[in-house]
Amino acid sequence: MKSRLFTPGPTPVPEETLLELAKPVTYHRSAEAKAILAELTDGLKYVFQTTQPVYTLTCSGTGGMEAVVSSTLAAGEKAILCTAGRWGERWRGILKAFGVNIVAVEVPYGQAVTPEMLHQALAAHPDAKVVFSTLSETSTGVGHDIEAFGRIVATTDALLAVDAISGLGAMECRMDAWKLDLVVSGSQKALMLPPGLAYVAVSEKAWQKIDATPVRNFYFDLRRYRKSLAENDTPFTPANTLIKAQRASLQRIRAEGLENLWARHHRLAAACRAGVEAMGLKIFAQRPNNALTVIQVPPGLDGTATLKRLEKQYGYKLADGQDTLKGQIWRLSHMGYVDSFDVLGALAALELVLLESGMNLEPGAGVAAFQKALAAAR
Repeated sequence: MKSRLFTPGPTPVPEETLLELAKPVTYHRSAEAKAILAELTDGLKYVFQTTQPVYTLTCSGTGGMEAVVSSTLAAGEKAILCTAGRWGERWRGILKAFGVNIVAVEVPYGQAVTPEMLHQALAAHPDAKVVFSTLSETSTGVGHDIEAFGRIVATTDALLAVDAISGLGAMECRMDAWKLDLVVSGSQKALMLPPGLAYVAVSEKAWQKIDATPVRNFYFDLRRYRKSLAENDTPFTPANTLIKAQRASLQRIRAEGLENLWARHHRLAAACRAGVEAMGLKIFAQRPNNALTVIQVPPGLDGTATLKRLEKQYGYKLADGQDTLKGQIWRLSHMGYVDSFDVLGALAALELVLLESGMNLEPGAGVAAFQKALAAAR
């Protein structure tokens, strides 16, 4: 049976990118390696929509988040945390580890922090140095209005830091135009690469704060990356095989065009939600994003066991909920190297396993709704 990956990270990787990973390992300090890193950086600037350099770190996305916190804030300084799920809570864990004074703007799972809530928090805490937020909250399927967040924070002295690890490439995100100061992403989501690389972009406003902050890290000191990237290099041994492969996936993105890429993810997400609702299922997120569709498990059904049957019988790997949401939601990713027929197959397999579980639904209802929505969007 063919295995099909629909988790919100890692995600499927294009064949030409996988072939790059099969090539012999080369020396990471050579002129060729520096030229490849320069090309990678240029491609990342395009995806981030920024004129600022984008720094490549050999670590997971969480490492990029830690680099932002530890390079930007001194112990005891105040930060506003906009959290709507597990990955907002990841910001919280890092902030606590570095002794930051946290002001939490928190909403229940499935809801989004609103611009009005952020505006009120900034008004109440004008001494906050950084606002932390999440573009795509993959634990719940929520997408935040980061453009509005940028407008609000830009009128203050605070910085806006965005976890765009799963959103970048799947959702519209314009770092410079939206006045975002620190943006983090990761290789294993919509950027179509295996895990192992994190990317951090830093605005000039953010650099002023970083340069004024005492050094309290080593590997994650963004100042080291700035110094090395000036010579198209990295301060520590990079995963240069992944860097070469990421270049191939970025070439695919540039060939498609960023606007087209965002539009494709929007069509897939809208059609997937239409298919899910036609099966009598409910969307969990009140403000859903285009990277994944999060589905509420119907009452009386064992959500975890259903996913296991889906994978065992049909080869489709969807993600379960995390922590308190385990068994309560299903997470179906459609970011990166995924097309309409991939998602159509996932919905068809989900229909089958639900029918076998005794759920009362019309066979083909979800598939038909998906096709109709997709055809109407073209």
